[in-house]
Order: sequence, then C-alpha cells, then structure tokens
Amino acid sequence: MDRKVNHLQMIQSVIARMGQNSFFLKGWAVTLVAALFALSNQGARVEFLIFACLPILIFWILDAYYLRQERLFILLYNFVRQKDEQEIDYNMNTSQLSVKHPPLFMVILSRTILLFYLPILLLIGIAMFLFPL
Repeated sequence: MDRKVNHLQMIQSVIARMGQNSFFLKGWAVTLVAALFALSNQGARVEFLIFACLPILIFWILDAYYLRQERLFILLYNFVRQKDEQEIDYNMNTSQLSVKHPPLFMVILSRTILLFYLPILLLIGIAMFLFPL
C-alpha cells in the first residue's frame, strides 16, 4: 500500500503545482493590466493598453495549458487510485489519458478561463475607447 500512496502523493504534488502556476498567472495578468492602466492614466502613452493585450493573450493560453495538464493529472490520479498495489510503476505519463480530455484550444474556451480573461480584454478595449490614441 505504501507504493500506491507514494505514487498518489507524487501526482497530487504535480496537481497542486499546476494549480499554483495558474494562480500566479492570474495574479500577473491583473498586476500587468493595473500597472498599464495606471501608466496610461498618468499621461503616459495609451499604446500601453494595446501592448497589454499580447501578454494577456499569452497568459490566457498558458493558463489553459496548466488547467489542461492539471485535469490530465487528475485523470492519472484516478487511474492510479484504481490500480492494484502490484501494478504501481510510478509512471507519470499522461499521454494515454489525453484522448479522454479535450485539446488545448477547447480548454482555452472553458468557462473558468473564459470568465477571467475575457473581461480583462473587454476592459482594455473599453479603456482604449475612452482614451483614444
């Protein structure tokens, strides 16, 4: 039983790390947008707001990647949980489980990701409309 518990703890630590990475990306996205809004409001160039769209899109894709990886490791956790003790091989490969999960472009449009990054992009668009170039 120790081998199974150790393997499950390894997978759980990866899941926690993916969640932490996602949390940090969201924090960086909010910080970046707030800083660029502050700069554009202080009389700096409004092009900073346009420049903010690219990092937000990159954060969006990275966050979706981490969410997909986290979900794959959750599938692996459940797969290992159902194994017998003798079958434990400490395999961390999720490629055999990736067919059970949607591809990255579908995760980009998932509700949890979309409801965070889309309002940020809309806010940037509204700010560009209010502060024309």
